[in-house]
Amino acid sequence: MNGLGNKILVVDMRGRKDRVTRQAAIVLNADPATEFDQIMAIHDPKSAGTDAWIDIVNSDGSMAQACGNGTRCVVQALAAETGKKAFLFHTVAGLLEAKEHDDGSISVDMGKPRFRWDQIPLAEEFHDTRRIELQIGPIEAPVLHSPSVVSMGNPHAIFWVENDVSGYDLDRFGPLLENHPIFPERANISVARIRSRQEMDLRTWERGAGLTLACGSAACAAAVSGARTGRTERAVTVNVPGGPLRIEWRESDDHVIMTGPAEWEWSGTLDPVTGIFERNEPESGDIGARAP
Repeated sequence: MNGLGNKILVVDMRGRKDRVTRQAAIVLNADPATEFDQIMAIHDPKSAGTDAWIDIVNSDGSMAQACGNGTRCVVQALAAETGKKAFLFHTVAGLLEAKEHDDGSISVDMGKPRFRWDQIPLAEEFHDTRRIELQIGPIEAPVLHSPSVVSMGNPHAIFWVENDVSGYDLDRFGPLLENHPIFPERANISVARIRSRQEMDLRTWERGAGLTLACGSAACAAAVSGARTGRTERAVTVNVPGGPLRIEWRESDDHVIMTGPAEWEWSGTLDPVTGIFERNEPESGDIGARAP
């Protein structure tokens, strides 16, 4: 599946006790047919009142705490299978509420952002995480500097820029910043340009995945940081390379609501240990991939 163009493998692991292995993820990502940004592995629920437990696996085989675009794909797949519209998922980052609207768009409640330095986390204390001391380039003329940092269940750094976001070499800067010592759990790195108080452009180097057409949690992090630094309102359109996402940082409960599309592409079966897969002929309502 894809959420605004980024590649999501939705894997049905219900009824099983095993998990998608790191080796399987690496093998799947190495094949152009199954190259992905995240695997969303749907497991049986671990707690009462939830619809499923979701493991999120990056393309390098590491585990992720959050993936908003991938969650939208899971919602569309399960809604097609069950006819339900509202879901409650459990992940390592906590509970995620999500629902499919009549127009096909899907909203995910990404929860509350976290701003304290040790919650993001950072390796050293910063009193104000709206702007921290971090830069790329010469001291007198840095290319990127003073990012806003926030956790959306996973760590994010947002660098504010004046020029077109596509003009910044995230292929080169992204890995350096993702693995900077200030981020003990690594970080998602984004450049953001404000268009108006209701709109911004965003490009993201995703932790464990690299450049992506869309990163939902990064869009949420940028929207929250835009409002927190006085650059935008609390409801904004975030234009990522794959298209627009609508983000609202609700005043009533501080939860961040992300709304956007998801698209089914094809289904098949795979071995969650080895990553060997076989593509099936399309069938309406198929979940993306099932473990044999």
